Amino acid sequence: MVIESRHIGGQSRLTYGQIGGGPGSFIGPVHRAAIAMNNQARIVSGCFSQNLEKSKETARELDIDLNRVYSSYEEMAQKEALRKDRMDFVVVSGPNHMHYETAKSFLEKDFHVVCEKPLSLDLTQAKTLLKLSKERKRLFMVTYTYTGYPMVREARHLVRSGKLGEIRLVVAEYAQDWLAEKAEESGNRQAQWRTDPRYAGISCCVGDIGTHIENMVHYITGLEIKRLSARLDTFVKGRSLDDNAFILLTYENGASGSYWASQVAVGKENGLVVRIYGTKGAIEWEQENPNELRLSLLGAPQAILRRGNGYLSAPAKSLTRLPSGHPEGYFEAFSNLYRNFCVALTRFEETGTLQPRGEAEDFTDVLDGARGIGFVEDCVKSSRLEGAWVDATKISEG
Repeated sequence: MVIESRHIGGQSRLTYGQIGGGPGSFIGPVHRAAIAMNNQARIVSGCFSQNLEKSKETARELDIDLNRVYSSYEEMAQKEALRKDRMDFVVVSGPNHMHYETAKSFLEKDFHVVCEKPLSLDLTQAKTLLKLSKERKRLFMVTYTYTGYPMVREARHLVRSGKLGEIRLVVAEYAQDWLAEKAEESGNRQAQWRTDPRYAGISCCVGDIGTHIENMVHYITGLEIKRLSARLDTFVKGRSLDDNAFILLTYENGASGSYWASQVAVGKENGLVVRIYGTKGAIEWEQENPNELRLSLLGAPQAILRRGNGYLSAPAKSLTRLPSGHPEGYFEAFSNLYRNFCVALTRFEETGTLQPRGEAEDFTDVLDGARGIGFVEDCVKSSRLEGAWVDATKISEG
């Protein structure tokens, strides 16, 4: 499927700036590549590093006017807001502990925001951003990347259309092994800040990857957590935060769930797997094999649905970029989120109002981000109470 580009006079219509993503960054360049795939927006400004010279180094590589390279996010928000050609949105891709203050600064200057997860380090901050984005009428995307896969959209369609009947059970896991040893002492920058409470907050494993499970299950099923019981472990000696978690859940509709998140599971690379069981059928999807979705219906043989085929739903087809048999992956999923965000932002610029978003404008937003922070706090609370069942924090747009 060809993605429609939106241009004015041969130039990309939307413009954006970025916080973070300088030399040595992993996720920052991923954001830029994902945006570039759609050709809907171009980067025009940034504060890519806390070191101005390193920021300028990145700017030169991206052919950005050095007058629009800033020494801090505060300076960038203030000066970009005064420009006649001010950017349309900002991408917040710096370390976790900077997300809240950075996003807040740009919202207060009436910029639309895209933010890496986690949205913030605590629920009070998350609720502030939720309220501020609503008051300022700004679009706010939180990049839960895996929701951008076509077969995740197919899974959502199957559940929401009633194909599986009433949902009874959810079993999901996200297993990695990259923190099985004390990588934070070997010069691994990603490990250093993810395991440090000053930068990661109250949780490492649940905050980093457990939130992807919570978001994925909610995105596909719409199920609301009623209560949960969590055990968070820290297996590597000397580490301050959790590196493994087991979580039992009950949902508002009476269904039961089990989540496992681990960063010490030797042999696992990026094993996000979601299994959903209903009264009429079941589905299974795994991130390391994202182009397939297993569908089992009562009384019928198991079917393997594959991306790019005509039998899929319209939501899945709309995110497909290549013909069947040509694998699509992480970058395409990330880019799909940006495509929908830019479509929604373009419509906002044309109408001046925030309207309900349809399939073509569907992306995980600030409400999803706040829900994730509430989930982390609930898990930590339960674990500190030796696995006691706790009522789930309820987050609403109001």
